[in-house]
Formats: sequence, C-alpha cells, structure tokens
Amino acid sequence: MTRAKLTQIEAQSQEWPGTTGELTPAPDHGETSWTGRGRLDGKRVLITGGDSGIGRAVAITMAKEGATVAIAHLSEEQGDAEDTARVVKEVGGTAHLFATDLTELAANQQLAKDAVKALGGLDVLVCNAAYQMTFDQIEAFPPEQIQRTFATNVFSPFWLVQALAGELEKSEGSVIITTSIQAYEPSEQLLDYAATKAALNNMVVNLASQLGKRGVRVNAVAPGPIWTPLIPATMPPEKVENFGADTPLGRAGHPVEVAAAYVFLASEEASYVSGTVLGVTGGRPVF
Repeated sequence: MTRAKLTQIEAQSQEWPGTTGELTPAPDHGETSWTGRGRLDGKRVLITGGDSGIGRAVAITMAKEGATVAIAHLSEEQGDAEDTARVVKEVGGTAHLFATDLTELAANQQLAKDAVKALGGLDVLVCNAAYQMTFDQIEAFPPEQIQRTFATNVFSPFWLVQALAGELEKSEGSVIITTSIQAYEPSEQLLDYAATKAALNNMVVNLASQLGKRGVRVNAVAPGPIWTPLIPATMPPEKVENFGADTPLGRAGHPVEVAAAYVFLASEEASYVSGTVLGVTGGRPVF
C-alpha cells in the first residue's frame, strides 16, 4: 500500500505530552502500509517511548516482522500505549506495556528486569524516549527542564544498556538509539535537546567499540522532521505550521518512514553494521 505524503501541516498545538489522535493530518505508523516479511521472527524487543510517534511505528513494524515487543511509556501516555498494543495484537503480535519514569535510575533498572521477565530474554533494545521543550533565550531554560532533558535522553539509555548488556550478550543482540538531525544542525530553541542528541552519537560509537567484543551491535537512527505528537506538544503553532517543508524533499516524514531503519538495524541483514548513525532526514546531511 502506498502512503500519502505529508505535503502541508497546519498550525496546531497540544498539551504535553500530546496524543496521536489529535494530530492533523494523521501520521502513518505502518498500521496498513507495512508488509511484514518475517525479518524479526522470534526477536524480543524493548522499546522506550513506544506509545506514539516513531516508537509506535517501530513497535508495529517490528511486530509485523515477527517480534514480541515490550513498550515503556509515561503514565500520561497510557491511552496511546494501549492503542499501540491493540494494533500490535491485531497484526498477530504481542505487546507488554510498562508505565515508567525514565528519569529515575531505579525505574530504568526495574524496567530492565520487568521487560526481560515478560519477554523471556532480550534481543533488541530500542532507546527512543525523548523529552524537549523550546525556549528562545539561554536565560529562559529552567534548570529542571535541562535536568529532565538529559535524564530522559541520555541517562536513561546509559542506564538501560548498563542493566541489559548481559542479556544482550546472551542473545548476541543489538542496541538502537534514537538521535536526531539536531545533533548536526542544532536549533537555538532546542539548545539542551540538541546537546543530548550529540552526546548520544558519541555514546553509540563508544558502546559499539566496547560491546562489539561481546557480540552486541550498537547503532543509532537520526531522524529529521517527523510528524509526531512531540511536535505540536513542545513547539509554538507558528513553528508547527509547514513543519519539515525546509528539507530537500520538501516535507516532514511519517513515523513508518523512520521505522524502516530500525527494522533493518535489528535484523540479520545488518549483522555487520555497528557504530553507525543512520540518517532519515528528508535529505539533510548527517556528518
């Protein structure tokens, strides 16, 4: 099935953390457009931020490829998480849901234990959850905002990999971390968020070197402008309008268009790929 391209996005806003149902136009997560080919049969996958946006698309496409998924989400995102689990079930998959505050060390450690127990082990860890808010001046960034952004975006992936490295070694599994075009083309209004994504790029290369000796691959996906609830929930309406129109392809991407990269990196097709940041940016360079 051919999906409709996102050609124009109107000004709109949502209360944080946002919800999929209020997005106009509706994003494509692969519910009907993705055809599974058994590329992840039997894989056990933990996805943070798997309730909506890119994480939802990763959960749905991986389930269609034969994986069993565990989804970590905020308690405020329970509705979207349950809807994602419903779609996964409809396509013949299984999704385990965990409401989790990823800014806390203990919560990450507990999530690791709970996910391994529910899945019976782990083959793929997808660190996708992210937090951002926009401010025009450095003085406007609240201290708690900076702490939350780094805790969610950087500390959580570090803690989860630390807790799950042994399980991933058993299965010769892989880690996939969501970075961003912001690591290469930082926006002033996303000062702290962009810094976290640059830090993740460095972490991916370093982890790939260390965990490669243990048979674990580590890669990243760097999305460009992708149409998810995070956009209208964290940006002013005037920034949301025509979101993504400044890319070489002239539009924002659907979440499923990014999910394809995660499916590839999790599959045996990428068995010799590690330490790589794969850009899905609508034509913007990642180097």
